[in-house]
Amino acid sequence: MELFQIQNDEGPCLDCYRSGQVVIISDIRAAQAAARWPLFAAAAREMGFAGVHAIPMRLRDQVIGTLNLFRSAPNGLDPAVARAARALVDVATIGILQERAVRQQEVVAGQLQVALNSRVMIEQAKGILAERLQMSPDEAFAQLRNYSRNHNYALTQLAGDVIRGTAPLIRGDRAGAPPVPLRQAER
Repeated sequence: MELFQIQNDEGPCLDCYRSGQVVIISDIRAAQAAARWPLFAAAAREMGFAGVHAIPMRLRDQVIGTLNLFRSAPNGLDPAVARAARALVDVATIGILQERAVRQQEVVAGQLQVALNSRVMIEQAKGILAERLQMSPDEAFAQLRNYSRNHNYALTQLAGDVIRGTAPLIRGDRAGAPPVPLRQAER
């Protein structure tokens, strides 16, 4: 029934998700339900459902899903069952949001580690160029950056190639001189 509602963009569970409010249909056979969700009401009756209790999974204004309780008999849920369902929804929502927060922190930590590793490689390459070509670290970085931009060469990849001694640049962006591979420049 939930997939049916999504495919047909109609039903109490979708309304619950969109509004963030509990949607209770005590009797799907009632004219009100059939008028509001004609496709859903007919399909639910055909599948043997007589009622729906949709509870939003939300934290303040953020709705992340719904818990949908389909009943085979008309009339609403017992109030104690409705309270228990609400409590379960709240616990599940907190768990899902906590897991998302942990996953997001892991992504950010990974991105920061990649940035730090890249920065370390660039600093090493600057040092190598500065020492081998007798220039300042700022000049070495400018040469790395210019070569990277002018040759569509990723700066981190270029830095790695400088560190390994396989970079195709050394003097190419200084005073119009053609590139001299690092290994040749060392000689």
